[in-house]
Amino acid sequence: MGEQVTGRKLDRLKRHGWFILHAVQWASGADIDHLIIGPAGVFTINSKRHKRKTVWYGDRAITVNGSSTQHIGISQAEARRVARVLSQACRFPVPVRPAISVVHAAKVTVKGAAPPVLVLPAEDLGRVLTGLSPVLPPGQAARIYEVARDPRTWA
Repeated sequence: MGEQVTGRKLDRLKRHGWFILHAVQWASGADIDHLIIGPAGVFTINSKRHKRKTVWYGDRAITVNGSSTQHIGISQAEARRVARVLSQACRFPVPVRPAISVVHAAKVTVKGAAPPVLVLPAEDLGRVLTGLSPVLPPGQAARIYEVARDPRTWA
């Protein structure tokens, strides 16, 4: 459910020059919820549905109703893995930023000036991502997307 909500929000970014891939499959059977590539870079996005719960994010941890989660570490590890694979396949460095889309939470609080993982309510994804400064040279996002959409990249 959370992945579908996030997916619909992300699909709106296509009209702003973003490329979107959903449920990118690793050979192991695991998947990347969403991989987005656009002017502001490459992002892995994990969808986390926390219906009617309070989500708090500091620089190093996310708590849900006061209980710690592993969301940050998992998202960072996934982004590092994706960066390695895309950099190797593209034959140029592809930095990947981890992000978490929080779906249906009662409240999301983010503390910290420059958090290592972008954590946002799903409804804010489009506004925030399109507001980020461009970092990819023209044409590079399309090249990364071409590589990322090839299933052999993830085998």
